[in-house]
Amino acid sequence: MAMDYKKVATDVINAIGKDNMVAAAHCATRLRLVLKDDSKIDQAALDRNDGVKGTFKTNGQYQVIIGPGDVDFVYDELIKQTGLSEVSTDDLKKIAESNNKPNPVMAFIKLLSDIFVPIIPALVAGGLLMALNNFLTAAGLFGPKSLVQMYPNIKGMSDMIQLMSAAPFIFMPILVGISAAKRFGANQFLGAAMGMIMTTPDLLGKDHFWNLFGLHVAQTNYAYQVIPVLAAVWILSVLEKFFHKRLPSAVDFTFTPLLSLMITGFLTFTIVGPVMKTVSDWITNGFVWLYDTTSFIGMGLFGLTYSAIVMTGLHQSFPAIETQLVTAFAQGKGAGDFIFVTASMANVAQGAATFAVWFITKDKKMKGLSSSAGVSALLGITEPALFGVNLKYKFPFFCALIGSGVAATFAGLVRVEAASMGSAGFLGFLSIYPKSIPMYIVAELISFAVAFALTYLYGRNRIAALENVSAVETTADVAPEVAQAQTEVAQVAGVADEDVLAPVAGQVVDLSQVNDDVFSTKLMGDGAAIVPTNGEVFAPVDGEVTVAYETKHAYGLKSDDGAEVLIHIGIDTVNLKGQYFESFVTQGQKIKKGDKLGTVDLDAVKAAGYDTTVMVIVTNTPNYTSVGHVAGQVNHGDNLIGLSK
Repeated sequence: MAMDYKKVATDVINAIGKDNMVAAAHCATRLRLVLKDDSKIDQAALDRNDGVKGTFKTNGQYQVIIGPGDVDFVYDELIKQTGLSEVSTDDLKKIAESNNKPNPVMAFIKLLSDIFVPIIPALVAGGLLMALNNFLTAAGLFGPKSLVQMYPNIKGMSDMIQLMSAAPFIFMPILVGISAAKRFGANQFLGAAMGMIMTTPDLLGKDHFWNLFGLHVAQTNYAYQVIPVLAAVWILSVLEKFFHKRLPSAVDFTFTPLLSLMITGFLTFTIVGPVMKTVSDWITNGFVWLYDTTSFIGMGLFGLTYSAIVMTGLHQSFPAIETQLVTAFAQGKGAGDFIFVTASMANVAQGAATFAVWFITKDKKMKGLSSSAGVSALLGITEPALFGVNLKYKFPFFCALIGSGVAATFAGLVRVEAASMGSAGFLGFLSIYPKSIPMYIVAELISFAVAFALTYLYGRNRIAALENVSAVETTADVAPEVAQAQTEVAQVAGVADEDVLAPVAGQVVDLSQVNDDVFSTKLMGDGAAIVPTNGEVFAPVDGEVTVAYETKHAYGLKSDDGAEVLIHIGIDTVNLKGQYFESFVTQGQKIKKGDKLGTVDLDAVKAAGYDTTVMVIVTNTPNYTSVGHVAGQVNHGDNLIGLSK
């Protein structure tokens, strides 16, 4: 049945409040609103609305998920009824920033998160390589001798792995320099250059000095360091902006980089570097001291509160701390990343509690939610489990806290140590120092067993009573972030009722890994994502183009067999307003599998600062009993998604 756009817009306005809206924009799937007061929202009314697929708050914007095609008309009605001026998503972002100024603590935490989260993959790769080399060289795992000692012919491979594992940590300032420069608004290549200056092999160490007009400046090498390069790149960004504004355009291109780097380098080696290195050592030593002093008691308390910290968002600052701990461990200092160990215990405990709910509940929808959310939590993504299941019933969340606390206490008692960051869950053993892997697995099993048992024993009668009170209430209370999550069932190509082909070539990733809550929590539906290797986009089904956006960054399709497919190219690329995109189709056009829909200049989009991941979403997922996707590398035209009715 066709959506009544006017009614949906009216319902949204009534639920949010006409006078509560400051500004509105829309993208391919959702209304993006800036509000005066979030507490005035009638969330229950929005959750019950069939035209609203979900809501969430991010970056000062309240976003209402409507769906491809429909959102344009609902937006038009909303503008008509409220009298708000139409603004672009870029303008809305600026309005949101000025209207919702975060407190200094949360702003600082977000700053750290923005800088360190992008470089985590490099640290994970280096850490896992380090763990692999430790596995080869550690004595006592397979006898009194190490594998390298027992099989000398693998020493060359071990040495090569050691070199590769050390590189991301030795040249940490370059990685941080690139990411920090982007966040501070400086040229990323100047940020990289600053990192290179601070780690060049020509720096002979603090016992060697430059004589600068009688001032002895130590030739300190800042390999492995984080905080000194953060301070240096911030100074670089200030200087670069200063010179860009004041130098004539004829000399700006040449002298702005020169002066910015030269002055920043001088300040770094004379003042900023030594001071920040001392601060960095204090912070690292402080955390190591805290871990050593509080021992298993401190770990237990941390495990008991970790999931509660996640709810506040404060955990976003942890990557900055973990980076310090991991780099110290790479240098043979400290006890490794104990935060990762605790996070793993907490995530597994929340997943276990969610699985206990799956065993207890009779509600079919909750069974679907709890099974998929439980799997995600065991793999390190707990938001669906936390907000969709455990906090709904409340007691599973607290049972999980107890399980996490007990397991973290045990992990601290036996000194489980992580050599790197990684997937904080059952797969986390890959990041653990080899000698600690057996005890890590035991700790994970303790976390799972305690949380599952407590939830199951306490909840057998409680959940049944809650569900008998009101099935409608049970459905309405489910957090919107995961209300449409579906159980993922892997499909074998060729046996599904309908296949959706890959529209682009690249590496398939699970939607849960996508850096956009609408897609990662499957609010728009299930499907898959592809990190593309080229910019050609092809039709994945035989059918019709139902939506062809003017911004050319997304396509809505309906297959002849009934699948409604959204192809969304990149994250927030609607802000580019069609730049770097080209489309060859129009709305209503018939298409065949393999027809070229359009192209995108991936390099240009990346250079503009946008993620180029392509999301392929089956927006009518509830029409299917299972939606599964393949893994690995695909070419366009390969089977990507299997649909079973």
